[in-house]
Amino acid sequence: MSEKMVDKVTRLMTKQQFIRNIGIAAHIDHGKTTFSDNLLAGAGMMSEELAGQQLALDFHEDEQQRGITIDSASVSMVHDVEGKEYLINLIDTPGHVDFGGDVTRAMRAVDGAIVLVDAVEGVMPQTETVLKQSLRERVKPILFINKVDRLIKELQLTPEQMQERFIKIIENVNKLIKSIAPEEYKEKWGVNVQDGSVAFGSAVHNWALSTSYMKKHGISFKDIIDAYINDKRDELKKKAPLHIIVLDAVINHLPNPIEAQEYRIPKLWHGELESEEGKALMKCNPNGPLFFVITKIVVDKNAGEISAGRLFSGTIHKGDEAYMSMGKKSLRIQQIFIYNGAKREIVDNVPSGNIIGVAGLKGTPGETITSGPTEPFEKITHIFEPVITKAIEAKRPSDLPKLIDVLKTVQKEDPTIEIEINEETGEHLMHGMGELHLEVIENRIVSEKGVEIQTSPPIVVYRETITKNSPEVEGKTPNKHNKFFFKVEPLEDSILKAIKDGEIPEMRIKKKDLLLRDKFVACGMDSKTALKVKDVYKGNILIDATRGVVHIGEVMEMIMDMFEDVMSAGSVAREPCFKVKVILTDTKLHEDAIHRGPAQAYPAIREGIRGAMNLARPLLFEPLQTLRFEAPAEFMGEISKLISNKRGQLLDMQQEGEEITAIGKLPVGEMFGLASDLRSATGGRGSSSLVDQAFEKLPEELQRKIIKRIRERKGLKEEEPSSE
Repeated sequence: MSEKMVDKVTRLMTKQQFIRNIGIAAHIDHGKTTFSDNLLAGAGMMSEELAGQQLALDFHEDEQQRGITIDSASVSMVHDVEGKEYLINLIDTPGHVDFGGDVTRAMRAVDGAIVLVDAVEGVMPQTETVLKQSLRERVKPILFINKVDRLIKELQLTPEQMQERFIKIIENVNKLIKSIAPEEYKEKWGVNVQDGSVAFGSAVHNWALSTSYMKKHGISFKDIIDAYINDKRDELKKKAPLHIIVLDAVINHLPNPIEAQEYRIPKLWHGELESEEGKALMKCNPNGPLFFVITKIVVDKNAGEISAGRLFSGTIHKGDEAYMSMGKKSLRIQQIFIYNGAKREIVDNVPSGNIIGVAGLKGTPGETITSGPTEPFEKITHIFEPVITKAIEAKRPSDLPKLIDVLKTVQKEDPTIEIEINEETGEHLMHGMGELHLEVIENRIVSEKGVEIQTSPPIVVYRETITKNSPEVEGKTPNKHNKFFFKVEPLEDSILKAIKDGEIPEMRIKKKDLLLRDKFVACGMDSKTALKVKDVYKGNILIDATRGVVHIGEVMEMIMDMFEDVMSAGSVAREPCFKVKVILTDTKLHEDAIHRGPAQAYPAIREGIRGAMNLARPLLFEPLQTLRFEAPAEFMGEISKLISNKRGQLLDMQQEGEEITAIGKLPVGEMFGLASDLRSATGGRGSSSLVDQAFEKLPEELQRKIIKRIRERKGLKEEEPSSE
């Protein structure tokens, strides 16, 4: 009898050189889920007739209704190349920008990515974002150009024209890789037709080609065009089955866990590389200390919470005691799962280098699970931040406790949703990436979690910053025994960019970190100051410029707590801050520790930092999104009118054939209802996608009005902070 798939997976999971952990990433509607289905069908995990119809990896009802992937899904399969078997762990990720956080987290778990590009549309804004996310996590890409059938049927291109189009797409992808990839991989990681790291085909018709396969089997572009003209498509999928060509490319061009961890670990883990832990992580050692990173939480009706993620070092056993670095507590591992298609199979233990599911950990995505307290992996940060908020409440007061539990679960399932539960005001806030994002989450709360809710109209999240250096400000403790002196300055753009690009990690800096010092120096900070940076938090930094203060070590944690507290809610309107450099210049501390506890220190530090910010001409910055609009050429005027009516700027407008593409930059505050306005302006034929997001100064004439509105909404006192 042939060996069962689950037995194959269990046998191969111990052979690390035969494992490939991969993700699929692309712009929305470029065909990722159909593509994944075909890979599954090829590996014998679902019937070929259903592939592309079943959408096996879209198992939420709302995904199948909307026809988009919202959650990333994991699946394992076995593929045979030249008589050798390989275990491929695949994660299918969403393409819609509102669910981009899922892509970022999936990229932590994988070592290679198949980037899918639609042959007709080419490289789109989201393709760029997912490539950025994967390269930032040191994930190596290969390219699949999908929907080639459209070039033949709809555009009726000749083989020469098709090749020209492919070359243009490949050049665009390589240009992106060159501009984003780490220095040493700019050349190495480019994709190239000659070596087979580029394949093209049609996921919906289940065929693919790469140059190596074409040479080996004597197939040419002409054969493909003939097959479509003479309606012999079915022969194509027998001659050149998609899963064989793609999985061959995965095995030949993407690294196994041992190769990948050697260059990924120094970027993702900031511990001592020469230590026992460092060496085990670099070698992906199954006998080393345990390191498991949760990248996704799935709540299952029967098994409860399942934490899926990547095991980087050690072997995980059922019943092991495990420590959570963010949760700061120990728990027992109740069950371990491997994926057999989208089904889960229970196993007793799994060695490092695999993607697995674990039950029994009540963790959050991004959490590092180890045997005991140690240096965790770098926080998983998403390229875009949540910019839209809704207040949410239960329709029936009796549902309130249930709602709080549901919101906590929602945040675990999708950590790009930030949930703020304010015990004092009883207000629950949900921050998301966009209107669609929040709408999907609201529907899930009602349909899947069964809680009836009411939500407020969407609110925009602004940012506070300062525009000049402040004088020194003193914060006094309520008992008058301790003083803290602070100054604030605008943070240099070069440092902010390095934080945003992930070059400088967001973290508290406990010990001298020379690598980090060099990164600050490279951004123009002098090396003495660079060693005094204590905390990097949400695009702000804290510097300890005190000299010879005896008890400074004992209050430093409290200073960092309050620095983070004020940076989350600034002095003007309690909105998050960015681009602020807080400098602790001096402190006068009471000899006796009992007189300088948190109850004394917290208010003094908070008032000191806020006081300094009020004297540094604080301002609000508003979120702006750069969008790409596409519509038939006759709507050119309508689109530019739509952009200017929403206080936006038209940056670029190109016409290609009958279609126009416009790039506009719009304030998020003016964008509510944009989707329906765009539909009515273009007779339902226009579409838009997000290219970039940034914060820019809110126009002077709106500053007062918006600050007043936010303060009223938050129930803050009328007093206006000084803005001089």
